[in-house]
Amino acid sequence: MMGNSAHARHENPVDFIAEQNSPEFKKLKRSHRSFVFPVAIGFMVWYFAYVLLAAYAHEFMSIKVWDNINIGLILGLLQFVSTFGITTWYVTYANRKLDPQAAVIRQRLEQQIEEADMNKEEV
Repeated sequence: MMGNSAHARHENPVDFIAEQNSPEFKKLKRSHRSFVFPVAIGFMVWYFAYVLLAAYAHEFMSIKVWDNINIGLILGLLQFVSTFGITTWYVTYANRKLDPQAAVIRQRLEQQIEEADMNKEEV
């Protein structure tokens, strides 16, 4: 059984190294990173600001806004809201920008596999 899977790997029609070096794949990585890195850094700054305020700015965080609701509670809840907001933003970005780029790459890879299968049948 192991021999068959190793044999199948050697007959793989897709050159993944060439694919990884293709302009389309590099553009996809650039597009992904141009969104993820800045947003992740922004969120981490926001998160650590909240943690630092909670640890060192007790008076500020305990300011009552309405009844028993204080600034600390509001900022804590906004952590959840921002997480869901970022998720929604990323899904929208991926659907609009990343998925079309990935579809081009996927189509090319599937075509390479189909061509390899047709060549096998001819032999």
